[in-house]
Amino acid sequence: MEDQTHQEQASPEVQKRVQDSFDRQGLMAHLGARITHIGPGRVHIVLPGRPEVTQQHGYFHAGATSAIADAAGGYAAYTLFPEDTEVLTVEYKINLLAPAVGTYIEAVGTVLKAGRTLTVCQLEVFGITDGGERKLVANGQQTLIRVKRPER
Repeated sequence: MEDQTHQEQASPEVQKRVQDSFDRQGLMAHLGARITHIGPGRVHIVLPGRPEVTQQHGYFHAGATSAIADAAGGYAAYTLFPEDTEVLTVEYKINLLAPAVGTYIEAVGTVLKAGRTLTVCQLEVFGITDGGERKLVANGQQTLIRVKRPER
């Protein structure tokens, strides 16, 4: 597994804002996904393997793989946004490179270009075994839009 001890961490305020938003996502809770790293322009999300997130051959389902990739990129962008804004996905494309197998999968979203309105992220998903072997199983690119936080 990648050594996350040397990765830059976002400020405590940004980490809290990202985690609070993530915790409001019903789909991520339903899937059993969790954030494992929040850095400036970079977020990691892990999804443990279990029958409910697999397809008919026992691999992680493309929908589950894509969902955590989308969320990782969205939150990577969100780490760079002002406090009074939110993030929405405009589009994303994902290539499924290999069957997603492992004890868990890990999505890594990385900001490639942060703009005033649109942000572009790289998406990567790795299958990770009990022995720590990492294999890239999906990659993609995503465009996100920064919007004003709605009144709650």
